[in-house]
Amino acid sequence: MANTVFRLMTELSSRKWVSRLTGSFAKSRASRKFIPKFIRAYHIPAEEAEKNIQDYNSLNEFFTRRLRPGMRPIDADPMSLVSPVDAVITAMGPLQHNVIPQVKGQDYLLEELLNYSPRMESYKDGYMFVLYLSPTDYHRIHSPVTGRQTESEHIPGKVYPVNDKGMTFMRSVLSRNERLITYMSHDCGEVAVVKVGALNVSSIQYADPERTSWQKGDELAYFEFGSTVVLLVQQGTFVANEQLQIGSKVKMGESLGTLVDLQATRPYRRVAPESIGSIKE
Repeated sequence: MANTVFRLMTELSSRKWVSRLTGSFAKSRASRKFIPKFIRAYHIPAEEAEKNIQDYNSLNEFFTRRLRPGMRPIDADPMSLVSPVDAVITAMGPLQHNVIPQVKGQDYLLEELLNYSPRMESYKDGYMFVLYLSPTDYHRIHSPVTGRQTESEHIPGKVYPVNDKGMTFMRSVLSRNERLITYMSHDCGEVAVVKVGALNVSSIQYADPERTSWQKGDELAYFEFGSTVVLLVQQGTFVANEQLQIGSKVKMGESLGTLVDLQATRPYRRVAPESIGSIKE
C-alpha cells in the first residue's frame, strides 16, 4: 500500500509544470536566502565554491556553481577514462547484450535509454556506469575523455526522482525521464554520456552549446538540482578500475579505468599533459 501511495504521489509531483514552478523560484532572487540553509542541510563543502556564498544571486546559481581551480585534479594518464561527475556508483559492469542489468533491482533496455538510436549497436556488449548525484554533490558535468562530439540528442520526458526510493519503486526511471545524450569519439572508440533529469530539475544545459570538442576534464554540461549520469563505453575498449564497486563514491576527474586501443598496429596518440591538468574555469 505504501509503495502504491508513493508511486501515485510521485506521478503527481513529476509533472513538468511542477518542475517549472520550482525552477522559477530557485532562479529568483528571493531564493538566495535559502542558500545557507541548503548548505547546512546537505553538508555542502561551500569552501570549494568558485565564489563567496553572498555573491550568489539565487539558489539555482549556487547549486550550479563552478569550483575553485584545482579542486578536482584530472587523472593525468592519457589512457584513463575519468568520472564526469562527483557521484555514487549505483550500478557498473558489462552490458548483457541489449540490457543494463540490475540498477536498483531493475533491468533497463539499452534501446529505450538511448531512444532507439542506431548508435546503440556500438554499445550492446560494452560497459556501463550509473552515477548518482545527490544534492550534496557538485553538479557540473565534465568530459570523461579527450574527444569530439559525434552526435547530441535531447529526449523530452518525465522528471521522476532518481534517489534510492524513486529508482526502486518507480518503473524504468532512467528511460522515462528527460535525457540529454552526448556521443563522443576518442582515439580508442566512442563513449555515450547520458545525462538524466530528475524531480525539480527544470533543465539539463550544455555549458557551451556551440562547443563540439573537449579535453578530458573540460566542462561539458550541468544539472539544475540532483540527477544521474549513465556512462556507456563500447565493447572491448575499456578495462574498469578493480577497486571500484557499487556504492563507491567518486569525484570528477578520478580514473574509472583504462581505455584499450583495439587497433594494435596504430600507436595510441598521446595527449599533451599540459592540455589535461586541473579544471580550467
